[in-house]
Amino acid sequence: MDMKSQRELSLVGSELPLAEIMSKIAAALSGSGPALAFGSVQSTVAPESIAIVVATTGSTGISKEVALTSHAVIASARASHKFLGAKIGQRWSLLLPLTHIAAVNVLVRSLELQSEPLDLRNFQGEYPTADYTAIVPTQLYRALHGDERLLRHLQSAKAVLVGGAHLPQHIREQAVAHRINIVTTYGMSETSGGCVYNGQPLEGVGIEIDENSLVKVSGQILASTYLNSQSDWQSTFDGTWFTTHDIGEFTNGFLQILGRSDEIIISGGENVSLGAIDELLSLHFPECESAAFAVEDPEWGHALHLAIVGEFESSKILTFLENTLGVSAKPKKIYSVSAIPRIGIGKIDRKALIELLHNE
Repeated sequence: MDMKSQRELSLVGSELPLAEIMSKIAAALSGSGPALAFGSVQSTVAPESIAIVVATTGSTGISKEVALTSHAVIASARASHKFLGAKIGQRWSLLLPLTHIAAVNVLVRSLELQSEPLDLRNFQGEYPTADYTAIVPTQLYRALHGDERLLRHLQSAKAVLVGGAHLPQHIREQAVAHRINIVTTYGMSETSGGCVYNGQPLEGVGIEIDENSLVKVSGQILASTYLNSQSDWQSTFDGTWFTTHDIGEFTNGFLQILGRSDEIIISGGENVSLGAIDELLSLHFPECESAAFAVEDPEWGHALHLAIVGEFESSKILTFLENTLGVSAKPKKIYSVSAIPRIGIGKIDRKALIELLHNE
């Protein structure tokens, strides 16, 4: 990539009217306006070929400025529409904050469909209907557990994309039972957002599993670099394939994400997946919102802890995890919290849980 030829990079404030933001995105994609930055981007210029820059909110706490060409984000939008069977004039609704690629994608897709998106971020009253929308699992959970107006909005859509974090199977089944057409998505800022729908790569997207069980992605939808860390980009991208931190496998031809490599700890000499514990507890104790985290421990290497929203009979969880996964997966302590801290639009913030423990 030519890093010498630069263009202005303009930070987009979420307070701007959506119509103005749409106009700015159109100009950025066509090259007639400056490149646009969303989220906590510090850079003020970008390579000439870059149109959109999105700041990640990774689990390490170190934000990376993901640089995307207009070719990448438009390819993503068109592949999404082909999968969904979307037609010109159909409408998307915006329910996500404009600091994330998933929200930016809603606007790019709207430009592709030549329609105005419905801005429902701070909407009061009954939601109008839309053909498509994108949400995170937390929003879906709320729709199924009391947010009736959001539930009706999701039920009226032709398809509801759900991504940004793992969607527990029982929540998906509840959504189907409530006549919501769920499309699970897998992707990240580096892949212009969702690039695998319902376990199937979108058109033009390649998926491989490497020798370490890590998911690798190729295709036109890939980012070009990290503006603030080119060395990090070069360590994950070999010119064709972008290697993620996600552990995956193909089951009957469909991609299954099993967890993240940076969320596997060694406790008492045994590998323990924090994501697997979250999934098990969500499945067997759906009424209990919880999150696993770990801290360094001189005896165990890493000691497993558990945070639970509100009060819950902890002995049931302790017995279940020990019987299911062994003594290494038995939490050393369970904490009651008012809410599970999250990164960005859905992922559990385990670093914040560790800080909560230290503060306590």
